[in-house]
Amino acid sequence: MPHTRNRNPSPIPEVTWDTGLKEMNETWKGAIACLGVAVFFVMTIGIIYWQVVDQPNKNWILKGSFSGLIWERRSQTLVIQTLTEDKTFVEIDVGNVGNPDTEVSFVRNLCWLNKTEFCYTWDSVADVKISLDIPDMVHQTECYSMTWTPVHCHVHLKDCFSMTNVSWYGGASVSSPSWPINEANVSMQAFVMSDLRDNPSGYGSVLERYFLGSSGVAVMVAPHVPLLVGVDSRQQFCLQSGSSLDRPPLQYTVCVGENLRDLHQDLAPQQSLPARELPNLGILRQPFWKFLPNEDSGLMVERELERELRTFSNRLKRHSLGEGVISLTEHSTSLLVNMDHEHLYGRRGVSKRQSRDLTFVKLLNISVALSPLLSVDTRQFQTSMRDGTEAFWLSRPSSTQGRPVPLLMQWKGRYCVKLNLSNPEAVNWFLERVSMLQSHLDMEYIILEGGEGSPLEEHPSLSTQALSGDDYVQQLVEMAGRIGDTTIVTSGTRSSQRPHFIQMAPLQSDWTSAGIKGIIPALLHYSLLGYNFVIPDAVAGSLWEEQVADQELFVRWLEIVALFPVMSFHTPPWDFGEDWMLNLTRFYVSKHQDFVVPLITKYAEVWQASGDPIYRPLWWISPDDPVTFTVDDQFLIGDEILVAPVTEKGATHRDIYLPDADSKWQDTNNAKVFDGGTFLYDYPVALDEVAIFLRGNS
Repeated sequence: MPHTRNRNPSPIPEVTWDTGLKEMNETWKGAIACLGVAVFFVMTIGIIYWQVVDQPNKNWILKGSFSGLIWERRSQTLVIQTLTEDKTFVEIDVGNVGNPDTEVSFVRNLCWLNKTEFCYTWDSVADVKISLDIPDMVHQTECYSMTWTPVHCHVHLKDCFSMTNVSWYGGASVSSPSWPINEANVSMQAFVMSDLRDNPSGYGSVLERYFLGSSGVAVMVAPHVPLLVGVDSRQQFCLQSGSSLDRPPLQYTVCVGENLRDLHQDLAPQQSLPARELPNLGILRQPFWKFLPNEDSGLMVERELERELRTFSNRLKRHSLGEGVISLTEHSTSLLVNMDHEHLYGRRGVSKRQSRDLTFVKLLNISVALSPLLSVDTRQFQTSMRDGTEAFWLSRPSSTQGRPVPLLMQWKGRYCVKLNLSNPEAVNWFLERVSMLQSHLDMEYIILEGGEGSPLEEHPSLSTQALSGDDYVQQLVEMAGRIGDTTIVTSGTRSSQRPHFIQMAPLQSDWTSAGIKGIIPALLHYSLLGYNFVIPDAVAGSLWEEQVADQELFVRWLEIVALFPVMSFHTPPWDFGEDWMLNLTRFYVSKHQDFVVPLITKYAEVWQASGDPIYRPLWWISPDDPVTFTVDDQFLIGDEILVAPVTEKGATHRDIYLPDADSKWQDTNNAKVFDGGTFLYDYPVALDEVAIFLRGNS
């Protein structure tokens, strides 16, 4: 019997079972795959939702006692606010680093062990470190020190500070001053001084790395890092580092306080260390009269210069304007020197016909203009090149002869070399020249010009061998201190504590912001930065070095500078040929001496003790009043005098704002009394008047 094979008791055929198992495996695989895709899709949606919707746009980075630093992810800005978020001090756009289209979370603190520091690497292009400091100040102040360091040498670090709801002050003087600087428009450029006559779009003769905002914020940039600054009108101002193999950082500190006055009072003393020194205040009572002789060259000018000078002095005396200083230009000074060469340069064998007796000049109260620049067509420069003292000038090394080659720059239309202030022998040579000039002319004051600009700026690789930019100006002011406290300088940076008056930049002879409308903004700018002892540009402007024919412009300008520390004239009032102009000039010279000088003397002591400015913006006594933030045609002397001049052509009325609701203000012209915190609309101010108000308690 054949063997019978056992059959599968299952009703499912074997082959059918095998096929079904394979079909079920494929089905489950598909289901699982679909489920995986669904889960991945849900997770992706969740992550996107978390990043876009659920993740907070703002993250606190650092917190102080009343303020904190916030990162706004979408706008890529750092924001300093109060902890209650009811006040924003400043918004800083830092999205210019790296890829601006990439959102940076900026919340992972690499310095998490220290609660007062925040560290982060930004988009693999820059490292940032932010430190919170609560300094010991009179008022409540907190500071955030920020250091951006590029990862490689091709990175331009750039941070921009918003002008939205913030009025900004400080920085550098410009050709058309504005107060605040929100109205200015300056292209991004090196933050160094330049001569505005040659570079009207650059930065001028007073410059500090200090910016103050009306919200109670201040920005202070480290002094020795390369810096570029640009101002976009009504939008922002920006700080930018240079790019080089040295990878210079962008380093600054942002401080916040209750209001801008209290904050400035805390920070200003730190800006003017060491101790502040008063200049010689005898200059206050003496108006400066600029002497403009015939500028033609040649022996005829040298012979006639003394006669012209004598005539000018006699006219001042005849018109009862003699108690002042006759200010000689650098050209006039050189002509006087040429009359008696051997006194100044030690020449032998000069005939008596060539040498003239300048006893008359010594009897005058004069100022002379000097500069650290020397024209290459002068005998002194040729002598310097022959006797081996070419190292006295800013130079570059010669690749062939091994001797330094002086660098050239233009100054007042001439090619000149500039004194190397890092060379002690060069400085001593200049000081000896000044000493001989003093014995020769017996001048009362020396105006030291020419600090702005440097030939080294065109040769950055040479900047390590000598002084350049701001450092040169600082050293020039220090040299002025060795000459004496009657030395007047024309530029300043980190030197407001020095005992010198500073000559303000020349303005145009017109009614624009580059002319008469720029006087008060420039005054407030200088004073805020600590330069209180200013000599304004000559009445009616001197930029074009021409006599002014506009009588109204002369009068309105005269009324303003009569309230300044020193009065200065370029066009003599007798040129107008009318007695009333002479009488009005005499009146305001007398008003300056009797009314203004005692005020300056009083508040000079306040400045020396506290650093509070002598000339103050209206917000100084009303720091929480937004109206005062943009008033650019009024100013205060101390806390007691308000001045509101007329700067519009043809106007005999103007609007005046009287700050501080708790005060009364009395018009010194008519004795009328008004409440503070109010506007006086269309207030009458005659051509021969300037509105001056005396502050009193309610």
